Amino acid sequence: MEDHLNEIERKMNKAIDVLKTDFQKVRTGRANPAILDNIHVDYYGTPTLLNQVGNISVPDPQLIVITPWEKKILSDIEKAIQKSDLGLTPQNDGNIIRLPIPPLTEERRKDLVKQIKKLGENAKIPIRNVRREGNDLVKKMEKNKEISQDEQKQQLAKIQALTDDHIQIVDEMMVRKEKELMEV
Repeated sequence: MEDHLNEIERKMNKAIDVLKTDFQKVRTGRANPAILDNIHVDYYGTPTLLNQVGNISVPDPQLIVITPWEKKILSDIEKAIQKSDLGLTPQNDGNIIRLPIPPLTEERRKDLVKQIKKLGENAKIPIRNVRREGNDLVKKMEKNKEISQDEQKQQLAKIQALTDDHIQIVDEMMVRKEKELMEV
C-alpha cells in the first residue's frame, strides 16, 4: 500500500512540475528566456528549437538577446518569433536579434491572470484523475478481500489528503504568479 501511495504522490508532483514549467512561459514584465522554449526555427528544412540554433542571453531585465550560431538563419529566427503568440517584435541588426520586453499594460496583465487561472485549473485535472485511479484501486482491493474495510477507509483518507495538499499547492502557485503579474 505504501508503494501505491508513493506512486500517487509522484504522479501528483509531476502535475505540479508541469504547471511550474507552464508558468515560466507566461510573460511577465521581465525578460525570461523560458518564454522562447517552444519556438521552432526552420533550420535547413527541419523545425528546430530556438535554443538549439543559437545562444539566448538576458543582459538586462527588459531585453533578451539571441546570437545565432550561423548568421544565415537570422531571418528564420526573426520569422519564428513573429509567428509565435508572444506579441514581441524582434530587432535584427545583422549579427544578433534583440527582443525588447515592453512593460505590461493593465489589460494585458488581466489577460495573463486569466491565462494563469486556466493553467492552474488544468493542472488540477490530472491530480484529480490520479486520485480517482487510486480510489478505484483501493476499492478493488477491498472488493477482492486484499484489504479490510478499515484499511480501505484509511487509504481513501490518505489519498484525499494528498489530493488536498496538491490542490492547495496549485492554488498557492496561482496566487503567487498572479501577484507577480499585477506588480507594476
